[in-house]
Amino acid sequence: QLQASGGGLVQAGGSLRLSCAASGRTFSSYTMGWFRQAPGKEREFVSGINRNGADTVYVDSVKGRFTISRSNAKNTVYLQMNSLKPEDTAVYYCAARTMGLSSYYLQYDYWGQGTQVTVSS
Repeated sequence: QLQASGGGLVQAGGSLRLSCAASGRTFSSYTMGWFRQAPGKEREFVSGINRNGADTVYVDSVKGRFTISRSNAKNTVYLQMNSLKPEDTAVYYCAARTMGLSSYYLQYDYWGQGTQVTVSS
């Protein structure tokens, strides 16, 4: 089970940190990803991190602004979002998969419930 939290309303240029807590499984065995979905748009890959946190990947639009990290001791993955823009407004989802890094949402096995991020201009 994945539980995402940390969303909210923030002004452009502000920051938020999303968290995704996992339970019931061996967290360190899973590659983790963050996706987002804005109204009327398809689900979009944002960032991913491999099992030990050594490898990360980002969509171009968030590079240099967002940072993904994980704590296997706390069974949690984080997404630090800085310099937020109105176009970052979406529901953000965390997801887990047993294989390596992937940006394709259909390759993720488990999903959290989503947390709303709204960035005002």
